[in-house]
Parts: sequence; C-alpha cells; structure tokens
Amino acid sequence: MIQLATFLFIGTTEVMFILFIVVMVFGADKIPEIARGLGKGMRSLRDASNDIKSEIKKSSEQPPIDTNAAKDISNEINKVKDDIENFSGSVSRGKK
Repeated sequence: MIQLATFLFIGTTEVMFILFIVVMVFGADKIPEIARGLGKGMRSLRDASNDIKSEIKKSSEQPPIDTNAAKDISNEINKVKDDIENFSGSVSRGKK
C-alpha cells in the first residue's frame, strides 16, 4: 500500500496547486526573498521562546524568598496592636 505524504491533511496535489498560485502571484524571483523573510521570522520566534524558557528556568532555580523576616515583623505589629488595644481599653474604661 502506497501512502502519500500529507501535511496538515493537505495532499500532494493541493501543495502543488498552492505553489503554482504562489509563483503566479509573487513571481519566481520573489520566492527566495519571501522564504528568507519567513525563515528569519521563524528564527526570531524560536529565539524569543528559548529566552522566555531560560528566564523561567532561572527564576525557578533561584532560592525561595525568606519569609521569616516578614513573619517576625507581623508578630511585632500584632504585639503593638495588642498593647494599643490594652492601653485604649483601660483609658476608655477610666472614663466611665
């Protein structure tokens, strides 16, 4: 059984027809220039995606942020709040 090469469900005759239309529209002398431009565009897209992947990889390899300092500050703030509430509670109780 002979299988025809298909690309995205497009057969050989369809590919040939598309190439014929491209040659008719752009001309044979413009096709290499168009192909070069498409190649450069694909290359820049691949480079950009590789840069994004490497940045994500770098950020995942960095040590996590130390949250102990934030917890200590939060505890101190809560202590100050409690002290203020105790002080204001005793002041408001004295006015009764």
